[in-house]
Amino acid sequence: MKQVLLPVVMAGGSGTRLWPLSRALYPKQFLAIHGSRTLFQQAVERLLSLADAEHELVGPCIVGNEEHRFLTLDQLREMQAQPSAVLLEPLGRNTAPALTLAALFARDELKDAEDPVLVVTPADQTVTDVVAFTQALRQAVQGAMDGHIVILGVRPDRPDTGFGYIRAAGDGALRAVEAFVEKPDLPTAERYLAEGGYYWNGGMFVLRASVWLRALSHFRPDILEATEAAWAPRRADNGFLRPDKDAFVRVPSESIDYAVMEKCPADPRAGFSLRMVPLDAGWSDLGAWEAVWQVSPKDENGNVAHGDAVIEGSRNTLVHATSRLVSAVGLDNVVIVETPDAVLVADRNRSQDVKRIVGQLEQRARSECILHRQVHRPWGWYDSIDCGPRFQVKRIMVKPKASLSLQKHYHRAEHWIVVSGTAEVTCGDRKILLSENQSTYIPLGEVHRLANPGHIPLEIIEVQSGPYLGEDDIVRFEDSYGRIESTTWDQPRVH
Repeated sequence: MKQVLLPVVMAGGSGTRLWPLSRALYPKQFLAIHGSRTLFQQAVERLLSLADAEHELVGPCIVGNEEHRFLTLDQLREMQAQPSAVLLEPLGRNTAPALTLAALFARDELKDAEDPVLVVTPADQTVTDVVAFTQALRQAVQGAMDGHIVILGVRPDRPDTGFGYIRAAGDGALRAVEAFVEKPDLPTAERYLAEGGYYWNGGMFVLRASVWLRALSHFRPDILEATEAAWAPRRADNGFLRPDKDAFVRVPSESIDYAVMEKCPADPRAGFSLRMVPLDAGWSDLGAWEAVWQVSPKDENGNVAHGDAVIEGSRNTLVHATSRLVSAVGLDNVVIVETPDAVLVADRNRSQDVKRIVGQLEQRARSECILHRQVHRPWGWYDSIDCGPRFQVKRIMVKPKASLSLQKHYHRAEHWIVVSGTAEVTCGDRKILLSENQSTYIPLGEVHRLANPGHIPLEIIEVQSGPYLGEDDIVRFEDSYGRIESTTWDQPRVH
């Protein structure tokens, strides 16, 4: 019988240090930083490369945030990947509970699989040498089949202070892990690089589901018991598996490293064998704009330009433009990131501190830390292109065969103008079809729906008018996406 391998992609991060490109409701793992595939899609593709004649590779298990559920499904469909499950965390509880959900799924839902090997990776990393990455994973899988907990240790190429380190002994494919080391200061990181035997902890693990559950039961039984209590009343919903929210709130928040991994070498009598496979595959976690600069193609002066950017008389500078021309003159070691609603300018050496800007925006209840100007929805997207006292203008795209909810607004009326495609408009007891250059009016308080019955995307311009234009002025009567009782996809009020 072939060994079953379950790819597990941890997709619940927020990516605050890549603001303003990364936002809470559209974090970095769902962005295409380089190329056409997003980081999440690249992570799935890398794990699917494990398919071979010796193992049975099942569809990936995605553990993600409730708020990102439709982004996850859309990006899986785009790459034609069929998941084994999409497990939705009602709220973030760090990586140990997330991995526990995946292990419980493997134990309880993969009925024909006998103790699958979990191949676990974060969704927000990049690798330039996929062949080397796959080879390291195969070595890790073999170690996990023999009962080891295996971690991939990234071979460092510089004295980086942004990573935790693993100290490992030996020179074979599987090396004994002696200790985990916290993020060092620069002199310590330089010493690690000079001495050798130290590797970056990239958060990639390979182990049997039963081994993780047994180790967690030994080291952190409180996490296991609380997660099992939330898992037991789980429910399936539109392709998602949801643990019980009220019970999940009581799950302690802890990382995989702190909960189990760091305790294994410190407590050898517990009987858990921790091994490391060295990884030399052009890995980066893209944890900050500095990391993006490190992995990007550069000109002769060390500059990186993405989008419509012109750089003159500058060195070691990154310019990332998304919606307009961005010019830079006479800069050294600077990051400039432009989006339609926010611009970041930072010293490259302090790009880790961008998260402090996000913290300030959160304190001020600014929507720029949560949403882009273009807001993605399960049915398509909208872009707020202009606004003023008592009016707002949006560009709206509806996917083929998709529809918005049947809804009404208490405080605004709407005018719709079709730019391309065909619109099916429900307004009260009327239903009409509109084509390009045709328009209609939705009175304040009228029950209405916008749908795309066609085979190409529908685009309209919507002009809203009224005393209050917030996205929370909505009452849903019917919805294809389970949002009747929940407004988690609604934009918060902005000031």
